[in-house]
Amino acid sequence: MTHDAAAPPPGRPGRLKVFLGAAPGVGKTYRMLDEARRRLDRGTDVVVAFVECHRRPHTLAMLEGLETVPPVHRPYRGGDFAELDLDAVLARRPEVALVDELAHTNVPGGRHAKRWQDVEALLAAGIDVITAVNIQHLESVKDVVEKITEVPQRETVPDEMVRRAQQIELVDLPAEALRRRMAHGNIYAPEKVDAALSNYFRVGNLTALRELALLWVAGRVDEALRHYRSEHGIGGVWETRERVVVALTGGPEGATLIRRAARIAARSAGADVAGGDLAGGDLMAVHVARSDGLATGASPAALAEQRQLVESLGGSYHSVVGDDVPAALLDFARAVSATQLVLGSSRRGRIERLLTGRGIGETTVGRSADIDVHMVAHERAGRGRLLPSRRRTLTPARLVAGPVAGLVLPVVLTAVLTGHRGSLNLTSEALLFLLAVVGVACVGGVVSAVVASLTASLLLNYYFIPPIGKFTIAEPNNILALAVFAVVAGTVAAVVDRSLRLSRRAARATAEAETLSSLAGSIVRGGDALPSLLERARETFGMDSAELMTEAESSTPLDGPGVEVAAGDGAVLVLRGRTLSAADQRVLTAFAAHVSAAVERARLAEAAAEVEPVKAADRMRTALLAAVSHDLRTPLAASRAAVGSLRSHEVRFSAEDRDELLATAEESLLRLNRLVDNLLDMSRLQAGALSLRLRATALEEVLPAALESLPAGAPAVEVRDLEQAPAVRADPPLLERVLANLIANAVRHSPPGSPVVLTASAHGDRVEIRVVDRGPGLPASERERAFEPFQRMGDTDNSTGLGLGLALARGLTEAMDGGLTPEDTPGGGLTMTVSLPAARLGDDARLPLRKGEL
Repeated sequence: MTHDAAAPPPGRPGRLKVFLGAAPGVGKTYRMLDEARRRLDRGTDVVVAFVECHRRPHTLAMLEGLETVPPVHRPYRGGDFAELDLDAVLARRPEVALVDELAHTNVPGGRHAKRWQDVEALLAAGIDVITAVNIQHLESVKDVVEKITEVPQRETVPDEMVRRAQQIELVDLPAEALRRRMAHGNIYAPEKVDAALSNYFRVGNLTALRELALLWVAGRVDEALRHYRSEHGIGGVWETRERVVVALTGGPEGATLIRRAARIAARSAGADVAGGDLAGGDLMAVHVARSDGLATGASPAALAEQRQLVESLGGSYHSVVGDDVPAALLDFARAVSATQLVLGSSRRGRIERLLTGRGIGETTVGRSADIDVHMVAHERAGRGRLLPSRRRTLTPARLVAGPVAGLVLPVVLTAVLTGHRGSLNLTSEALLFLLAVVGVACVGGVVSAVVASLTASLLLNYYFIPPIGKFTIAEPNNILALAVFAVVAGTVAAVVDRSLRLSRRAARATAEAETLSSLAGSIVRGGDALPSLLERARETFGMDSAELMTEAESSTPLDGPGVEVAAGDGAVLVLRGRTLSAADQRVLTAFAAHVSAAVERARLAEAAAEVEPVKAADRMRTALLAAVSHDLRTPLAASRAAVGSLRSHEVRFSAEDRDELLATAEESLLRLNRLVDNLLDMSRLQAGALSLRLRATALEEVLPAALESLPAGAPAVEVRDLEQAPAVRADPPLLERVLANLIANAVRHSPPGSPVVLTASAHGDRVEIRVVDRGPGLPASERERAFEPFQRMGDTDNSTGLGLGLALARGLTEAMDGGLTPEDTPGGGLTMTVSLPAARLGDDARLPLRKGEL
């Protein structure tokens, strides 16, 4: 078949489309093949890289006429398995490749352990991929599916891999329809239908899996919608999904509000509050730490308990800073596209509401526009605050009412006192005016107090200080009294104003400390990743976006309306959205320092991870010294004793004795040579300095040398079927070392009279060499530890060598693109299986082994 379509442009990553299903048999592969046919009709170069039809006739019919890349067959545990031939697909380089079963685990021998990693390689090569996966294979819902179906899910794919798809299409089918398809034999073979319908394919299981798939896709669509709204600057609420925000003050009514909001969210989502499932975060709790004094009445312990309650109900907790609480609440609600806002009824008493005017709830309702606001009654409504609240910052209403009161209240008091002239003396009248000035100062601050003081002084002089009716003073002591009145009034007003300012600072500091403490706690606990911290910064300051840059990246000027920049230690936090006040900028700087601390924490974690190999190497050196102290010294001592005896002139040895001493020295030196060779090879392997000369190698070529290294008197080695096995692609000296070490290990553990069996057979493009013994075997829990260096399995007296044999054998085998696995020998014992690629043309090149390939 010829292909006129152009190959994908170089440098452009491929696009991914995923067909997501709730269960096997819903029709993902069929839909995928249908998509391929439609694209082929439009002239697109489409190939089927790997599709599993499970012998379903309708799916097989859809496969006809599509170009298919033949799979590669790999042997595994006595079976033959078809796998995606990644190299062939990359060489074919189509525009679109179909790859089924994204979560599949590959048979050993390929490039990657998982098929989704093969898909990543195709995307990186610029090839578009269409794939399919079931909801139970997503890592985030694996445990939920196991709980529902009671079937463990061993094959998973990271959610991020599926989320990066440009298109996700849900293949949906009602539970009863899927069961009918199963009963008609369209999914499984007839002998498997009854068991499937009574177990995994129960109506309840399928309904729950279907709901999981729908909710997961809905969340993905919601992410795309938020991204679109952010890109286009859309601030209004789109009621595509009910989201409920509950406002918390840290008071005792918080638990009541949370439960009421949870019931509202559950009714909207059709969820069960008692089950703690609100379907994807439809409930959000927010606490506004503000500078108007109310934040000082919040109990940190109560907020912590309320946060736990929200999270136990499936919601999320957020904290923001805002001087204007209604504006902060509504900004947060619009930022998360909330449709409903739950507030508690005011805890202020009637008199306080009368004096201070509209509260937070009424103001929020007035500004809410397209967000529904629920005012929830609770047992603390109208009963005031549990903790005494410091005096608040002046509201706009008090800023107007203060000066007006400073003018009106002295006039009213004058009218009252002139009606009772003669009943009070001048001192009492002056004290009453002073009391009025203090009251005005408490309402309107220092400016209002000055206005009231001037007005009261003039009225007191004109109406109550002789001569009455004139702005003159006849007696000197009256001048002193008026002066003292003015000083006292001004002093009281200044003290009241200072207390208000100090109260505001303390409240602001408390709010900032609460926010930063929450952030620092999350960093110390290590629970929040850097993206989560940036999102928290965006929410806290009500900005549109937040990003972290290095000092080099931020060297270009970052200015303009709504751009705020704060530098931390080696990092710059950039927020875009609105202009912050000076106080908020100070908090932002502290925020940046905390985020920089999170970056530093991540860097230290990476450094600690880099140190781990060094620690492992140090442990290995320690183990090496401990082993060498015995294992190298023993053959040295034996050979030295034999040579020393031969050189002695005091004893005359017979020919037989001399031969025995020479044999002892030779055997000890050979043992020492093997130990040194093992140490050198292991060092080269770990340093990445070993070079390979891979070529076609017959097993008969290396086996004699491997058997020569066995000690005298060792059990016999029985060789079977080696002549029928094809040549392998290997480095002959290294393969000899592998076989020698495995045979020596088998001989050491074989009982007397029980031979070690060596056999080989071909499986596809691989050759498996088996070394079989009838010894005590090795428990499954100990098998991996046996391949670690300096592990003497079953040795209690340091008599079995350095413990490098198995470790070196596996390392050398993997260096030659092979594998070494231990298995139980039927009837007892251990079988070591070496899997190597069969020889092919062009296997004579010298290939360097790079560090990290083991």
